Amino acid sequence: MSTAGLLVIGDVVTDVVALHGGTALAHLAVGTDTAADIVLRPGGSGANTASWAAHLGADARILTRVGFDTGEWHAAELRRRGVRPHLRVDPERPTAVVIAMVDVTGERSMLTNRGAGGHIGVDDWDESLLDGVGHLHLSGYTLFAEPGLQLSRLALAEAARRGVTASVDPASTGFLRSFGAGRFVEETLSARLIVPNLDEARLLTGESSPERAAERLSLRYGAAAVKLGSRGALMARGGKLTARVPGLPAEVVDSTGAGDAFAAGLLTALLRGADDEAALDAGRRAGAEAVAAVGGRPRVAGSEVGTNQLYPLITN
Repeated sequence: MSTAGLLVIGDVVTDVVALHGGTALAHLAVGTDTAADIVLRPGGSGANTASWAAHLGADARILTRVGFDTGEWHAAELRRRGVRPHLRVDPERPTAVVIAMVDVTGERSMLTNRGAGGHIGVDDWDESLLDGVGHLHLSGYTLFAEPGLQLSRLALAEAARRGVTASVDPASTGFLRSFGAGRFVEETLSARLIVPNLDEARLLTGESSPERAAERLSLRYGAAAVKLGSRGALMARGGKLTARVPGLPAEVVDSTGAGDAFAAGLLTALLRGADDEAALDAGRRAGAEAVAAVGGRPRVAGSEVGTNQLYPLITN
């Protein structure tokens, strides 16, 4: 990879994060109240990856679609983190919203409304988006609605025509299963690097072993970096393992965005010419930093809002 810019195509989301308030949210009290700390954060897999990449020094850009309600806030939050946002505002739909319920272990369960993000399409594309870009990273969420699938095909084809390298993150086992694992692979083969977590790698290959799953994926894509959570990560190229790193000790507060941070660390390192082991190390360090705070992005002073501060943006 070159040292040129990184373009991410993916989602921007308003995250409503509910953390345990003395009771694990995995055990909600049905029909009554469960104590919780609830915060609002800017999120979205694609936006998180771009934000972490900019935080780590990359020239990061994002192509995304936001809603009429919170578009200005999201644009400001991306710029605050050093990302160059290319946002299309949907006049008819709200920005995507995810309600993430985080239990005492830091694990999360999510309710998702894709809103405007589910309607990003070829009308949002412009060939100039690849000017100065050395690598295109595609969030798998983009493929899971027909307009985004058409956009993904166009962007990957244009990247290949220009000699811009590409990678893809499968993003979600739930959506991936509905879309079809084989279909997903066929649609994204021009990306020469795939960055799945272990569950996604297993779903895409049918292999239970992370090593075998990585090797099989690398035979299809050329390279595969498989995220193993607290156990680290591994890389395979051309059917052979090339690097492996263990996990780093971390106090897990919220696992939201850890995989996005890993992808950003990995890609930023590869863009700078790092070898596979150094790139995996950069990914795990970013992931460890991500799980130590609430929300899916690097912390920036003044960016964290409560419900009262955001309320006027979503009601005016």
